[in-house]
Formats: sequence, structure tokens, C-alpha cells
Amino acid sequence: LTKEVFDQLKTKKTSFGSTLLDVIQSGVENLDSGVGIYAPDAEAYTVFADLFDPIIEDYHGGFKKTDKHPPKDFGDVDTLGNLDPAGEFVVSTRVRCGRSMEGYPFNPCLTEAQYKEMEDKVSSTLSGMEGELKGTFYPLTGMSKEVQQKLIDDHFLFKEGDRFLQAA
Repeated sequence: LTKEVFDQLKTKKTSFGSTLLDVIQSGVENLDSGVGIYAPDAEAYTVFADLFDPIIEDYHGGFKKTDKHPPKDFGDVDTLGNLDPAGEFVVSTRVRCGRSMEGYPFNPCLTEAQYKEMEDKVSSTLSGMEGELKGTFYPLTGMSKEVQQKLIDDHFLFKEGDRFLQAA
């Protein structure tokens, strides 16, 4: 972060109120961080582009602001087949989907009320699922230590302790 870029961005804010400090907080607290910045909301990539764009380009080996991701092609699920039909090798799998919700900032700037609102939306949506999509929703607040440990042991819940994300 050069003085010139700092001076350009120090008074800017996103519509969620995110500031340059929100972007660089983790790097300020963790000088050994590999990158040291986090986007507090989706707008931050635009508002603080003078900081994000060169870092993204460098980190991703030349991926420029003008570049576009290729179209997605997950293939035909019917031709994938069973990767372990005898059940000898695949013990478990985990797919983690961590995404944001439109109209909300990312974790660093979410308020307690926004977390609750999002939890209510997700919970009510998931409770309407049926068939193979039906499951159990575990809110993080109010979860017993036993349930939390079981979910960690079963690889459904990640352990806490990422100081870089915590600082962000």
C-alpha cells in the first residue's frame, strides 16, 4: 500500500460503510500475512480497485481487470459415473459452499442483526426442502459443544482459529 494509493482511498466508503481500514485490517494486525487484504463487501472491489486490482493481478499470475473467467462447464453428471462402485476408496467427501447474500456486506462488516436476518432467511428456505435435498440446519449460535464437536469430527463444521480471517 503506497502513500499515493492510501491518500486516494483513505476517505472512500462503500454503500455498506466499509472503509480502507476494513480492507487492510487483517494485514495491519498480521504483518506475516501472505496478502493482507480482505473485501468487506462486494462493492469494495470497485471502490478500492486501485488497491485490489494490482494485488489480484499479481496473485493470480497476470489475471487483469479486463480478463474474464471462462464459461463454466461442469460436464454431464450422467457420464461421470460412480467413482468408487465397490466402496473401497472413497470414505467421505465434503463440499463447502461459502457465499454471500445480495444486499448484505461480507462477514467483516455484518452486524449482529444482519447475521440474524440472514440466518432466518437461510433457515426458512432450507426448511422447505424435500426429498434428497432435505436435511438438518445447525445454527452456529446456541449449538451445544457436543453437537459442535461431532460436526467437526464428521467434517461438516470447520474449526475456528484462522487469525487472518478473525482479524478481517
